[in-house]
Amino acid sequence: MKTIKYTAIATVFSALSFGAFAAQSVNPTETNGLNKVGVVSADGAMTLDGLEAKLAAKAEAAGASRYAITSANTNNKISGTAVIYK
Repeated sequence: MKTIKYTAIATVFSALSFGAFAAQSVNPTETNGLNKVGVVSADGAMTLDGLEAKLAAKAEAAGASRYAITSANTNNKISGTAVIYK
């Protein structure tokens, strides 16, 4: 029983710590003082939330701590770009 309890606690803490390291969206006006490290793009999203999730995943994979979405296009499926920052 203790093993299950400790496993559940470890799972919760792992999920919380993962969220702490995820790249966060910022408004382009809030980028003063941040170090621009590149640009990411994504396409094929069905919703704006889906596009944001794809851009966030790419920003995180590139080692960014923040990203600012700079464009979105809805030509059948949604695509967009974001500037990434550390």
